[in-house]
Amino acid sequence: MSDFNEDDLNLSSGIAAFEAKHFGRAAQLLSPLAEQGNPEAQYRMAVIQQNGLLGAPHPDEAYRLMKAAAEAGHALAQHGLGFMYMEGECTEQNAAEAVKWFQLAADQGLAGSLTTLAMMYQEGRGVERNDAEAKRLYKLAGFDM
Repeated sequence: MSDFNEDDLNLSSGIAAFEAKHFGRAAQLLSPLAEQGNPEAQYRMAVIQQNGLLGAPHPDEAYRLMKAAAEAGHALAQHGLGFMYMEGECTEQNAAEAVKWFQLAADQGLAGSLTTLAMMYQEGRGVERNDAEAKRLYKLAGFDM
């Protein structure tokens, strides 16, 4: 017998709807799971809320959901939260906090976070400028340096 339950089915269906850009259906399936603490559902609902994919954006809700998923260790949510802090979107701009979240996602091998973190070290944004660290991170992200 499989351990696949209704929540698993709703998550899979919600992700499929999200990827197909059927955001209303995705939200219908993912929102209850997000409120139950599912990090993947929280991340996708945060993206929906941040970008206003159901109408008006809801930055406070987007931040709450992104942060919950990031704190649960979801790499894309950690990257998303880092971006929110870096750009001051859905929360106050805080470059040092952005570095923290990009680092957590980079530690999980997320190339986008490695690249963004490298740029931040190169520019001295949120961290002390460190060209050697920037170069190391760019290499880890797959760039020829």
